[in-house]
Amino acid sequence: MSITAYLKEIGRGKDGARSLSAAQAQDLLRQVYAGEVSEVQLGAFVIAMRIKGESPAELAGFLAATQACIAPEIAQAVRRSERPVVWLPSYNGARKLPNLTPLLAALLARQGLAVIVHGPSFDPLRVTSHAVFGALGWPVVEAAADASTINRVWAEQCPVFVTTAALCPPLARLLDVRWQVGLRNPGHTVAKLLALAPPQPSLRVVNHTHPEYGESLAQFLADTKADALLLRGTEGEPVADARRTPRMTAIVAGQPVESLCVPAQDGVLARMPHLPAAIDAASTAAFIDAALVEPSLVPLPLRTQACAIAALSLHVAQPREHAA
Repeated sequence: MSITAYLKEIGRGKDGARSLSAAQAQDLLRQVYAGEVSEVQLGAFVIAMRIKGESPAELAGFLAATQACIAPEIAQAVRRSERPVVWLPSYNGARKLPNLTPLLAALLARQGLAVIVHGPSFDPLRVTSHAVFGALGWPVVEAAADASTINRVWAEQCPVFVTTAALCPPLARLLDVRWQVGLRNPGHTVAKLLALAPPQPSLRVVNHTHPEYGESLAQFLADTKADALLLRGTEGEPVADARRTPRMTAIVAGQPVESLCVPAQDGVLARMPHLPAAIDAASTAAFIDAALVEPSLVPLPLRTQACAIAALSLHVAQPREHAA
């Protein structure tokens, strides 16, 4: 179907717009990724979805279209993992607090988990995980041709950062539309849900910024029978707030597993965690280096999150009939 027909459905304003089916949403985004739409149509799609918001069915369709465009070299490297791969989508970066997503990734990798952090290579407004990885001297995959790095790094129990441009070039182009229109688009939501399609065992760490957004994501994870840890992240990053442990919902095959969930921290904080005064990449990297040598420097919420992900990963690795 032409994208024009889809725009007529989703572009009727906040109250008049109608959601697409998963199949329609997949076809729409496939056309966008294939370059079959004009710049005017692309802009209309971005604005319409920004006003309407994505339904769980639309997210499922958008994600399916995106998974089909993951670089084959990256997909092959990831599929060589003998353990479920932990996907940490890092698309917001630091604005007020240090970006500790790389620290979480390292804590998980040290437990033997296969950890892939993915996100943009540049953001003019925030400190990205890409920049922190660079300051740490940790491996970064900038192009799909370098995918062999992934397996070598995992064998050394280290996390790897893969740029969106290497992981899924069409998604990276869609994300860059933000710099032309000044608004985020469905690509940003899809990026936070990205993982290889089944049967590849994948554990996603999915974060939200607003309670209603968390409800929508929870419904999507339930509908798609996903394995994930859902939490309110830090400034849009998939890492727990270093100051106070948020609620973390462990989801297996789409259903919460209460024994693996982490309750939100209540009460008054006894003391603030030690954090770097500056949030630039070099200062953040120095703090992470120190925390990996002296575990007491790791904020308790991050240690709690790392343990929760490790426990959930073991649960996901079990045969599905035993995972309930």
